[in-house]
Amino acid sequence: MSALTATPLDDADYHARTDAILQGIESRIDAWLDGDVIDIDTHRTGGLLELSFPNRSKIIINTQPPLQELWVAAKAGGFHFRYVDGRWLERGGREFHALLSEEASAQAGQTLRFEAVQA
Repeated sequence: MSALTATPLDDADYHARTDAILQGIESRIDAWLDGDVIDIDTHRTGGLLELSFPNRSKIIINTQPPLQELWVAAKAGGFHFRYVDGRWLERGGREFHALLSEEASAQAGQTLRFEAVQA
């Protein structure tokens, strides 16, 4: 994170914020399943959330408490996010939910939009 300075969080705040993000993603996917939009399987173990798409590709979202980061692994590569002034941003300044939406859309072959849940 050369250009962006992370906002310090205590451990409880970091866990609360990242848990809310993972829950928000799971809720959005549940709504898509209920609406017959797309069948994405989710599997969550602690701070790791795996999204499995119909074409068998995956996106992995993983919390990194020691670094206070949120990581995303997708077909396009790996991305690391830090909490900066109320938003989760990667080195290039891209916001977490915008990047996740782009990567999920690319892997699903249809437009999918994830949005930040206000904590």
